[in-house]
Amino acid sequence: MGVLPSSPTTMDQCIEDCLKCLRACEECLTACLQEADVQARTKCIQTLNDCAEICAQAVSYMSRNSRFSQQLCNLCAQICEACAAECEMFQDEHCKQCAQICRTCAESCKQMSSAAV
Repeated sequence: MGVLPSSPTTMDQCIEDCLKCLRACEECLTACLQEADVQARTKCIQTLNDCAEICAQAVSYMSRNSRFSQQLCNLCAQICEACAAECEMFQDEHCKQCAQICRTCAESCKQMSSAAV
């Protein structure tokens, strides 16, 4: 039997937040590549890529009700927080928005990772 959250809305909300975060990270990464100081953004760009990928993976795991969903969501929360911290180092609007979305996703993933099974 797979891992089920305490209520379907916990997982549904987490999937929504992960998809939103995935999109925000991909858009921010693309925008960062166009910035004049792209060299200074290397770590941020790498973290954005990691964050987008872990969010996509988390959506897949939750959608198929994998027994590893909670562990993956815990890791996703950590990566989202790291990504938000990286984005907050830059003052561009796309970075600020991405950081907020990453923080929201991190909170949602924390809830999912600690949901009753």
